[in-house]
Amino acid sequence: MIPAKKTARIFNIQKYSIYDGDGIRTLVFFKGCPLRCKWCSNPESVESGFQVMKQQNLCDDCGICTEVCPKNIHKMRTTMDDKQEHYIDRKISCSGCRICEEKCPKNALTVMGQDMTVPEVMEVILQDMLFYMSSNGGVTLGGGEVTYQGDFAVELLAECKENGIHTAIETCGYTKWEMMKKFVDVTDLFLFDVKHFDPEKHRELVGARNDRIMANLEQLFQAGATISVRMPLIKGLNDSLETLKATILYIKEIQTNGQLKSIDILPYHKLGVAKYEQLDQTYPLKDIDMSYTDDELEKIRDYLSQFELPVRVVKH
Repeated sequence: MIPAKKTARIFNIQKYSIYDGDGIRTLVFFKGCPLRCKWCSNPESVESGFQVMKQQNLCDDCGICTEVCPKNIHKMRTTMDDKQEHYIDRKISCSGCRICEEKCPKNALTVMGQDMTVPEVMEVILQDMLFYMSSNGGVTLGGGEVTYQGDFAVELLAECKENGIHTAIETCGYTKWEMMKKFVDVTDLFLFDVKHFDPEKHRELVGARNDRIMANLEQLFQAGATISVRMPLIKGLNDSLETLKATILYIKEIQTNGQLKSIDILPYHKLGVAKYEQLDQTYPLKDIDMSYTDDELEKIRDYLSQFELPVRVVKH
């Protein structure tokens, strides 16, 4: 049994997912990420600390949260028309006490992040054991970046395996191999992101070169891992046919000892844009239309079919 004292910071546990691995799955989202993708749909996952999200349309500026917050994060200010307005002082770190969330009469506030032990997470996971068994589903760990809290994640996956649950992780791959290799024996499927083939373009898009990521992908294949490579498709940034071809030929070359389950092309979407406003952040691609038409996706799909690899375009 895993010791109960060790914790990880989790920001969401989502049940009944059908996208991140086979069958019906429970997704466990870890807080904290080393990269800064311009299109990130989970901005609440990036920072490792607790964060308060506020739905402005629900808040009536009652000020109750300012009275109960022990860190004085919640404050009031006078607007141009002499009204009192609530705001969150983002320079002060949230302690995660959740008092504001509990006391808000309009349910406008949500504290992102909860420190949980392996037994506490497993208690949630095991509630849906019948769904995993009937659908060949399981558990997927994501984030943020799961290797950011890697030792806890490995222990959680090991506990899942002991209970006969299929395991998967979503990873950007940006970690030391010494950490990544710990996942090999407890992970049935790696959902591995390749965001751009060119190292410098990769740095421009996410804040770091991809050398470490590509090295980890190669070593995972060499270790015999089963991998679905995921390529986010961002119009004008990484979707040129030259870039797609170079990436896929590279994957074809290195997928020797492991099993390449699929190469999933994930077209850009704006599903997480509202979260930026709730965190008082500006969405980096706010004023740029990067959505794809069905015809554009069909042309990309036709082009990729020539490589005789399990390539598919996946729209969420």
